[in-house]
Amino acid sequence: MGTLSDVQIRHWIKSGMPIAKSDGDGLTFTLSAGGTAAWVLRYRFGGKQREKSLGKFPDISLKKARELASVDRARVQQGIDVGREKQVEKYEHLASLTVKQLAADYDEKILPGLATATRVSHRQKIRTYILPAIGHLAARAVTGADIVGMLERVRAKYPKQVKEVRSVAKVIFDHGQGKHIVISNPVIGISAKAIAGAAGMSDAIRIKLSDAELRELFPALLNANRVVQYATRILLSTAVRIQALMLAEWDHVDLDRKEWVIPPGDGRKSPRPFVVPLTDQVVGYFAELKKIAGKSRYVVPVLKKRREDDYPMQPASINHALERVCAKLGDKVRAFTPHDLRSTARSHLGALGVDVAIAERCLNHSLGGLIAVYDQHDYLDERRRALELWSAKLAILEANSDNVVLLQGAA
Repeated sequence: MGTLSDVQIRHWIKSGMPIAKSDGDGLTFTLSAGGTAAWVLRYRFGGKQREKSLGKFPDISLKKARELASVDRARVQQGIDVGREKQVEKYEHLASLTVKQLAADYDEKILPGLATATRVSHRQKIRTYILPAIGHLAARAVTGADIVGMLERVRAKYPKQVKEVRSVAKVIFDHGQGKHIVISNPVIGISAKAIAGAAGMSDAIRIKLSDAELRELFPALLNANRVVQYATRILLSTAVRIQALMLAEWDHVDLDRKEWVIPPGDGRKSPRPFVVPLTDQVVGYFAELKKIAGKSRYVVPVLKKRREDDYPMQPASINHALERVCAKLGDKVRAFTPHDLRSTARSHLGALGVDVAIAERCLNHSLGGLIAVYDQHDYLDERRRALELWSAKLAILEANSDNVVLLQGAA
């Protein structure tokens, strides 16, 4: 015992060479290649070599390490496997983690490997729905009843969010199950449809807003939140997916060139960047959003006082706002979703005589089959003319004119 000194230890640390030096009777000073200095107690238990980490140097001094080693050696002689005991304590600590801590671990370990759109969506669901309801509970103690209660609260306000919140909760508890923080996943067996009913299930049939409905919609938008107004106009005019707009950053938008570049994975399936040509009207909408966004890097950020984080608005916020707009319009405009604006644009492009291939590329749809293989032309100029034709019709409808005369087949 007592073969080491503080002077020796500090000399070894300064030299930076990986070593393992014994102080006697199992107490060992170790220095890793990465420069981590620590104490390890090596002992035999049940005829097998064991070891226990006592802590890092200098947090644990030489004197303190000797004291801890002495206590543990006495316990080993009493038939206690001190290394195994520490592992059990660590496991018990994991078992006591709250849902908030489990979600944070999921965010750190799993989310970085997912697509940008998925990361943003999952974090929003966790922050807005999951943590306020069950974040304080021990993850292992959460029951199916807790999950149902959480989803019922979501259904009361936003029934169409139930399915997605359930999915996010499931993957969080899957992560906890994989680390043995939870024994079983409390989300398993819970049906989003049973909770949300038909109102919460997305309708696969997309609607096309008619000329008459668009005439009613434009003045109604003037009474909506300015962010909602301009975001809706951009979605309608460009036919992009809402997730792409919500994730858009100002670095992606060039108002001088009248182009918006959507990076791969941002709300779309294409592995390549997609250039959206912007008409003069859409450039104006972006310019208005720029004034509202301030210093945020996002085109449509969350804007709340005293909020330090900079992150984009969620599609659900636009969806809920449009639901309120439609409710005020009554039977003048059918209830629609942001994705219905995309199908509206596509239908009207066809009615305006835009070639099918160009109209499909306006939506960033693959042309499919041999066309997709051999035709690598992206039709940027043709798409620009098509969207200018569509913007011209929207301007006429907003002016509430019945005299819509546009040249067919102009793109």
